Parts: sequence; C-alpha cells; structure tokens
Amino acid sequence: METRLDCWYSERLQKEMRVRTYGNGGVPVLAFPPQQMLSDAYEKAGVTETLARWIDGQRMRLVAVDTIDGESWFSDGDRDWRANRQEAYYEYISEEVVPFVRSLGSWDHLPICIGCGFGGTHAAILFLRRPDLFSGLISLAGSYDAKTFFDGWLNWRLYDNSPLDFLPNMANEHPYIEIYNARKLVFCTGQGQGLDEPRRTTDLLRTVLRDRGVKAWIDFWGHDVDYGWDWWKKQLVYFLPYVLAE
Repeated sequence: METRLDCWYSERLQKEMRVRTYGNGGVPVLAFPPQQMLSDAYEKAGVTETLARWIDGQRMRLVAVDTIDGESWFSDGDRDWRANRQEAYYEYISEEVVPFVRSLGSWDHLPICIGCGFGGTHAAILFLRRPDLFSGLISLAGSYDAKTFFDGWLNWRLYDNSPLDFLPNMANEHPYIEIYNARKLVFCTGQGQGLDEPRRTTDLLRTVLRDRGVKAWIDFWGHDVDYGWDWWKKQLVYFLPYVLAE
C-alpha cells in the first residue's frame, strides 16, 4: 500500500499539522480520528488493513488528519477561546486540507467525509456546513450537540459547529437541502457501553433531518455494539460500498 506523510505549518491554527495518505487512486476519503487522536490512528488500529481491498484496488484513497480536540472540545480553558479553536480547525480543514486533497490527483470525484467516535462529529460538522465539497458522509458514533461539551453554553461561533442547533433553523428552501439530498449520508451508532450521547444526539438528528426533508441513512446497531475500533471497522466495511456507489 502506497503511503505518504505531509506536514505543514497552518497559520490558522498556529501549529504544524500532519496529513497521512494511503493509496494512490480512487475516490478521496477524508478521515477524522476519534477523540484527541492523530492522523496515525487509522493505521495503528488496523483500519487501513481492513480497507486494503478498496485502497489497493484504487477504489478509494484514505486521507487521515490530525485533530486539536484537546484545545477545543476537551479543554478546561476559556469557552470563547475553545470555540474559536474549533472554528479555526474547521477553517483549516475546509481551506487547507480539502485543497490539498484536490491536489493529490484528478478531481473526478468529490471526497467522502468519514469519522469514528468524535471524528464522526468533525466529519458531520464539515459535511453539513459545506456539502458542496463532498459526495458523501459516514459518521460513526458522533455527537451533534456542541453544548454537551461546553456545559450548556453556546455562542455564535460554537453555534456553527453544533448541528443540532443550526440545522433546526435552516429554512426548508435553503439551497443546502437540495445538495444534501443529492449526496449519500450515513449516521450510525451502536447502543452499548459508552454510547449514550451518540445514541441521544443521533436520535435527535434523525428527527431534525426528517423535518428538513433531508434523506439520510440513520442506523442504530444493537445494545451489544460498544464504542471502539472493533465495531467501527465492521461498520466502515458495511457502509463504504453504499457511499462509494458500488
């Protein structure tokens, strides 16, 4: 499997960030790691091996990114500063990483956005804010209510990173509704240990999307399905053929 590591200093984040790429062809798949993990998380967990048939077969190119969750979502610092860090991260991904993905090869296919655990949260935020940049989404065990991580607090900047706040206020005639329905959206969570918040917010999201007229595959796996890579790998194998249109 062809792999590469790219690093650059992000002025938006004021730090060096890494991007790891696996494969050299196919649909670009932008992958966010779980809570406070880095771009090597998918490789360390054996996900790249699990997905090798798609990567080596040039059906997809996996592009994994770092996060700064310890400075934003899971910090004890000032709330405004934390919200600003998350917004800066969103801008880093949309304005720096997505153009980098574009530069890797032909732009015949829009990328797919995926994430596991809190990575599912990042994937959902990015996709729902910029569906024009992506062809599909797989969010596994994501949490979609930013207020949960800020003790109920919300300002205008955090609002933009809280799907359960901005989606209910989206007009039914908003142009993004049509774009959402032209894409393939998957939101999945198990119902086992460690998944109370993803289960709660995925259920709420299901209602919001239905009220907006957005078609999405919302899937609740069983009470034996816990938080972790063992189940996320099975879910990725299950959902990837759908978003890759196989």
